[in-house]
Amino acid sequence: MSKRDYYEILGVARSASADEIKKAYRQAALKFHPDRNPGNKEAEAKFKEASEAYSVLSDADNRRKYDQFGHAAFGSGAGGGFQGDFSHFAEDIFGDLFGAFFGTSGGSRTQSRVKRGRDLQFSLEITLEESATGIEKQISYARPAPCETCEGSGAKKGTSAETCKQCGGAGQIRMQQGFFAISRPCAVCRGEGKVVANPCADCNGAGQKTKKVKLNVKVPAGIDDGQRLKLQGEGEMLGKGAVNGDLYVVVQIKDHKFFERRESEIYCEVPISYTQAVLGGEVEVPTLHGKVSLKIPSGTQSGKVFRIRGKGVPDIQSGKVGDQHVRIYVAVPKSVAGEERKIIEQLAKVEGKPLPAEGKSFFNKVRDLFD
Repeated sequence: MSKRDYYEILGVARSASADEIKKAYRQAALKFHPDRNPGNKEAEAKFKEASEAYSVLSDADNRRKYDQFGHAAFGSGAGGGFQGDFSHFAEDIFGDLFGAFFGTSGGSRTQSRVKRGRDLQFSLEITLEESATGIEKQISYARPAPCETCEGSGAKKGTSAETCKQCGGAGQIRMQQGFFAISRPCAVCRGEGKVVANPCADCNGAGQKTKKVKLNVKVPAGIDDGQRLKLQGEGEMLGKGAVNGDLYVVVQIKDHKFFERRESEIYCEVPISYTQAVLGGEVEVPTLHGKVSLKIPSGTQSGKVFRIRGKGVPDIQSGKVGDQHVRIYVAVPKSVAGEERKIIEQLAKVEGKPLPAEGKSFFNKVRDLFD
């Protein structure tokens, strides 16, 4: 039985690029994969057929031979076609298949595996004023670093780690299923490829020890509560040939007794006297940037909000400074006496409502107000 043309199987032109061939195979593999078509012999056959076609056309040398001699380029074999190990391309494409099936990404076996330290996190508490102006703070934290005694090897001085017998130093256990080859980390050496027979006494074979580190952290103006600063390479250290992890500094802003922050805007409440509300005047208002004078117009009602421009917090992205919103309320004294009381009593008479006498019940005072 003659074999179908490989280009025809994948549905591409003979001039198709390597990317077009890979894309066509991926579509066919997803469509006919046995996991998506359990028990379907026809789909399984088409999947194998597409895989064989891709195994040849994805290799530049094999493709050149096929274009020149067709199936005869690979010997008679079963059916006169290519007889080889498909695992090299299966691993390359299998990551893509897993990505499509499970929402993950895979990689080629030729991809270098660079070890990377873990990321660490540190909580830094600052004041609201510091978040508005920016500040530099020194922090102290502990991070794992290579043991100085064994230089990160985990082995006793004068000895070295041995090649793992389980995986032969590969760090991976290879499992073959048909023409698919799946690898998983070796359980004995945990993917390291080596095992420590004589562990270092200082680190108990871990190859790491925790060290105290001090760093100066520049906190930019406008940073908000819960935002993070990334310090690259200041996380876990694994030693030579590895990439350090990063340190994430999470900023926490203390609650303020007077101010409330909403993004880049600042809010506060300021009391004024009854006479200031009626006659107007000026009051000193604290801001995150120092005190300012606020003009109060005559007849200002309690609850009136004034805006002081440019006295808020800078936007950390644009640098534009927000405003401060000042809510005015009339402060009523709990008690008055002496000359002050006499003046208020006179004012009450001018208004036409006598001041309720001391000792009257609350309901009587209310009734007098409406008589």
